[in-house]
Amino acid sequence: MTFSLHSCKVTNTLNAEVYETSAQGYSLKKVDQFLEDSTPILITLNPNEKFQTITGFGGSFTEASASLLNRLSKKNRKKILDAYFSEDGANYSLTRTHIASCDFSLSNYTYAKVENDLELKNFTIEDDKDDLIPMILQAKSISKDGFNIIASPWSCPPWMKDNKKYVGGKLLPEYNDTFALYFFKYLDAYKKEGIDIWGVTVINEPHGNGNNWESTLFSPIEMTDFVQNHLGPKLEKDGWGDIKILGYDQNRAGIKEWVDVMYKDENTSKYYDGLAIHWYESTYEVYPEELQYAHQKAPNKYLIQTEACVDSEIPHWQDDAWYWKKEATDWGWDWASEKEKYLHPKYAPVNRYAADIIGCLNNWVDGWIDWNMVLDTQGGPNWFKNWCVAPVIVDTEKDEVYFTPLYYVMAHFSKFMRPGAIKIGCTISNSELISSAVQNPDGSIALVIFNPTDNNKTIEIDLNNNKKNISITAKALQTVVIKP
Repeated sequence: MTFSLHSCKVTNTLNAEVYETSAQGYSLKKVDQFLEDSTPILITLNPNEKFQTITGFGGSFTEASASLLNRLSKKNRKKILDAYFSEDGANYSLTRTHIASCDFSLSNYTYAKVENDLELKNFTIEDDKDDLIPMILQAKSISKDGFNIIASPWSCPPWMKDNKKYVGGKLLPEYNDTFALYFFKYLDAYKKEGIDIWGVTVINEPHGNGNNWESTLFSPIEMTDFVQNHLGPKLEKDGWGDIKILGYDQNRAGIKEWVDVMYKDENTSKYYDGLAIHWYESTYEVYPEELQYAHQKAPNKYLIQTEACVDSEIPHWQDDAWYWKKEATDWGWDWASEKEKYLHPKYAPVNRYAADIIGCLNNWVDGWIDWNMVLDTQGGPNWFKNWCVAPVIVDTEKDEVYFTPLYYVMAHFSKFMRPGAIKIGCTISNSELISSAVQNPDGSIALVIFNPTDNNKTIEIDLNNNKKNISITAKALQTVVIKP
């Protein structure tokens, strides 16, 4: 990419580095040649206008991903984990994993295999010791700054449920205390393996998932009762009171209903540390009103996006262009009700990731976690055959690795926006582009700009009347790091 350079009236006084990922082929490339224009788009940064504190960005440890890493050469296994967790890579800071099996497991399993073992004397995490635990431990050994882990059960042990199955059903009230003990046993068992869990969600997707894979149904009142009277007191009593408990853990359109119950009063909200959300309600809608409502209801609690992926798609292999085109469909393309179909048009995967993360940052979300870190060329393995896309795709037969553009999109945020950063004021004078900015603990500012249009754009960045003129390629994502 070569621009013709022209003289510019504005003095470039900001010390800044610019990194770009584009449909033209850049992958987090440092750029220093810019187009200049007499009427650039203005981005104004205001560090005095402060919003949420950033918890982190990252992806999820799943049995699917871990089992694939086990089938690759040691060189490629390390290459992938370095790419995600090293300082030179994406430097992930916030992650998620599943408590017992999920759809991206190789089979159904629970840690409490013996029915009616109310004291969970036979509790075991043996199922995780061949793949999931080694993946997490190797990532820990690579990460210099470390990362936090949120753990989520998809189902309580089937014998605790009214239907006695992994899929669907409700937790029977007589097992509330035993399920709370299940969390304690998990946290303790993982600690003994050298893995500290930072937080938990009560259940993944309490509305269920169409009764397709592991799930346990909770209403807002049922979950709040469980947290208030069972899980919270149990963890507090047994020395795990620092574990963050996040409620809900499903799509954004349901936020208001849930936070009204979770944060109804001091008693209901006491043990809740925050709200976990997913993005599957729409391929483009961020739900800003709902996100702002959650923040206003409990300004001091976490608001974390815990799962997102390009779902219902088999990954395109070594085809960067596809990730920039509006050809992907999601579950709603086929299955959404007629009145909700408009929320699920075809979309470009890069656009969806970039726009959603920026939209979340601009509406009080403090953490954003992708789903599987690694999948195969089929979009699995997945016992239910619920194929999806991950930022890194592997062919285990050929021992080949493909870093999709989605990997670089995630790195634009995780690498440059560090835990403890503060979201700051950021306005942009053109509605075709979107942007967001944070000020990191070291004083640097990370500004992310997304240009989904077919045209190159020139930009003037203004920070306290100090200026920097840059340009952004058509169909590109940029991170501008402004040194203190």
